[in-house]
Amino acid sequence: MLIHFRSPRKILALGSHVFPSSYAFFSVTSRPSLFSPDEVAAHDVASLLKSPNWEKNNSLKSLVSHMSPHVASQVIALQRSDNDICARFFMWVCKHSSYCFDPAQKTQLLKLIVASGLYKVAHDVIVALIRECSSCEKEMLKLMGCFDELREVSGFRLNYPCYSSLLMSLAKLDLGFLAYITYRRMEADGFVVGMIDYRTIVNALCKNGFTEAAEMFMCKIVRIGFALDSHICTSLLLGFCRRLNLKDALQVFGVMSREETCAPNSVSYSILIHGLCEVGRLEEAFGLKDQMREKGCQPSTRTYTVLIKALCDRVLIGKAFNFLDEMIARGCKPNVHTYTVLIDGLCRDRKIEEANGVCRKMVNDGIFPSVITYNALINGYCKDGRVVSAFELLTVMEKRACKPSVRTFNELMEGLCRVGKPYKAVHLLKRMLDNGLSPDIVSYNVLIDGCCREGHMNLAYKLLSSMNSFDLEPDCLTFTAIINAFCKQGKADVASAFLGLMLRKGINLDEVTGTTLIDGFCIVGKTRDALFILETLVKMRILTTPHSLNVLLDVLSKGCKVKEELAMLGKINKLGLIPSVVTYTTLVDGLIRSGDISGSLRMLELMKSSGCLPNVYSYTIIINGLCQFGRVEDAERLLSAMQESGVSPNHATYTVMVKGYVDNGRLDIALETIRAMVERGYELNDRIYSSLLRGFVLSQKGSDNSNESTFSDIALRETDPECISNLISVVEQLNGSISGLCIFLVTRLCKEGRTEESNNVIKTMLKKGIFLEKAMDIIIGSYCSRKKHSECQELITHVLRTGFVPSFKSFCLVIQGLKKEGDTERAHELVMELLSSNGVVEKSGVLTYVEYLMEGDETGDFSEAIDLIDQLHSRERPTF
Repeated sequence: MLIHFRSPRKILALGSHVFPSSYAFFSVTSRPSLFSPDEVAAHDVASLLKSPNWEKNNSLKSLVSHMSPHVASQVIALQRSDNDICARFFMWVCKHSSYCFDPAQKTQLLKLIVASGLYKVAHDVIVALIRECSSCEKEMLKLMGCFDELREVSGFRLNYPCYSSLLMSLAKLDLGFLAYITYRRMEADGFVVGMIDYRTIVNALCKNGFTEAAEMFMCKIVRIGFALDSHICTSLLLGFCRRLNLKDALQVFGVMSREETCAPNSVSYSILIHGLCEVGRLEEAFGLKDQMREKGCQPSTRTYTVLIKALCDRVLIGKAFNFLDEMIARGCKPNVHTYTVLIDGLCRDRKIEEANGVCRKMVNDGIFPSVITYNALINGYCKDGRVVSAFELLTVMEKRACKPSVRTFNELMEGLCRVGKPYKAVHLLKRMLDNGLSPDIVSYNVLIDGCCREGHMNLAYKLLSSMNSFDLEPDCLTFTAIINAFCKQGKADVASAFLGLMLRKGINLDEVTGTTLIDGFCIVGKTRDALFILETLVKMRILTTPHSLNVLLDVLSKGCKVKEELAMLGKINKLGLIPSVVTYTTLVDGLIRSGDISGSLRMLELMKSSGCLPNVYSYTIIINGLCQFGRVEDAERLLSAMQESGVSPNHATYTVMVKGYVDNGRLDIALETIRAMVERGYELNDRIYSSLLRGFVLSQKGSDNSNESTFSDIALRETDPECISNLISVVEQLNGSISGLCIFLVTRLCKEGRTEESNNVIKTMLKKGIFLEKAMDIIIGSYCSRKKHSECQELITHVLRTGFVPSFKSFCLVIQGLKKEGDTERAHELVMELLSSNGVVEKSGVLTYVEYLMEGDETGDFSEAIDLIDQLHSRERPTF
């Protein structure tokens, strides 16, 4: 008999239960093989499983590194007498074999075990697999599909421990309906459901808001003879709170408070407090927390965290920190979630430095940030335009072994799109795939919207097509971004074609998309098409507000088509939509534009008689019209009437009056109006500054009034540095913010080519401790357009010395300009300055990305980037 073995010693090591040791001495050339290579491998592995700590055996790891599910099933069959080892080996080999690593291969191995008749082993393995999948809904559903297949093909059924574990996992994943189906099958298979299983089913149903079904189960529990306990009642409390049904939740809580067997515990209180916070009943929530202490039930970390989050959601950050102090004083230690809630609240309030301080305190307390904590900080940095710091956090996460999530990359991609670099965001999508993550619909919506906003429609198409690679379908937001982009470009017909595609895909149209398309047709003057879409939306009962109608009216108003506007008002009533204050105000604006002041006043009275009281904008439009026609006294009387009716003037009203006074040569009254405006807390705006500049020059030079559209520019040309300084002093005397005025002056001066004077304005403000980031961006842009990068670098250095940090945009423009000029050394120095000014400590980790980010805005690699992403997704899984 021939045996093709490399070593007789290896054969002897397999043991006498395999075959006699004398076989080892047979001729290797004279007899046929007794075992196939797979069987030999199975016996080799099986023999090693008998040794203690076999999981750490390097030889075993080497043997199973390429072991297929078929061979693994043979190993398990050889160990059938020890179910524990079989189950342990199943899970172990799935982690160490390149074949069994994939979930599909795990189920294949399970099917082979069942086919071998190893039912007890299969049941133990299934319990382990259920626990492993208990955190991923997708994997759990695939596993349940495998159970159904085994049932149909071989008649294999789950045992009681399998069913019980499955119920718990489904409850954990909030799959209440599937838990109910599993319970029905469990009963059909003849298993008696225990109290713990009923608890699990009630909990699963309540998590999904199926409170009626949960109540039926409670009745069944009582009929069977089980007593209600705190666990079941707390689950029902959770169900009502998740449905925001606080009335029934409070009734359940009342029953729990009266019955000793189901008295509320810390979890019960926390759930009800959270429910009250969700519906805005904060006073009751805090009262319940105090009641909780009186009843001898100490508030937990979760209780405090829920209340802190409620305060942060209402931007009551100070109170949230006071509550944190109370929490610590009472010996309740905050956890990572508590700190994350505070960090997120600070970031949403644009207090990123304070958020960083909380993060440092958190680490000092021995609590390390989670991926959610990092995501909140990254989001804060991105919204603040500080993408460099956001990417440093990504580097820190990776160094601390905190794996970024899909949301992490979504936040970073959105940050890049915010600074106008969607093509860089596409490359980040590739990095996401390299991290083993698949993009979701949010990822694509962020990228497509970013590309559309920058006008990169070809890339948007490419991204739309590549969604199929990840089994993703575009939704309403995806199409709305594309439709909006085409409408803004005046391509309403193309946008309409995409609307048709959207409807063919079965995606429901909403009011936002419809209004966007109506606006697009109005932009190109196709009001009839816009009206047809409007009527269609009304018939489909999609429009719930007159907003789309107001869009149409606005177009007609700007075209001074009063008759059409009034006809549209009749159309509104015919369609059953109630005109809003915006509707009437748009009509008033149309009448003013056509010169019909009397008609606008009559429309104002019509508003009052129809019960739609005019607001400040309705009055302001007429006041503006009166001022334009030189009827300033009439405007003053209408302003008084407005205030008498209880409507206070706003910034727009004051702006109109200031312009009216200046146009009529009454600068002194205009200045008093500005003072009153500032005293009421309103910020001055560019129109105020323009009027003030005009009046200032008119009064100093004794000039006559001229056309406003040209006079401001003429006045600026005639304004010298001394005049600008005096203008700033006047605004200071009026207690107005000089920052806005300086930004206004810098913008106008740079347009006139007077960048050096703008530079002096910036430096003057810096001496006063005021940094104007937006103004500096304008100056840097002006210098770069004339290739004066040395002046840019000098200005950046000057700003840094004063303790302020220029924007990412300013750095980027200068660095790109230096690179184009071939001055890479100075460009690199400026990159290092950028990193230092953003507080980046680990520069090496961020430098590569930042240098790439600083590359020019060439967009020729769009298709290449998308193709690369498709290849990454479709490539074969690597062999471990």
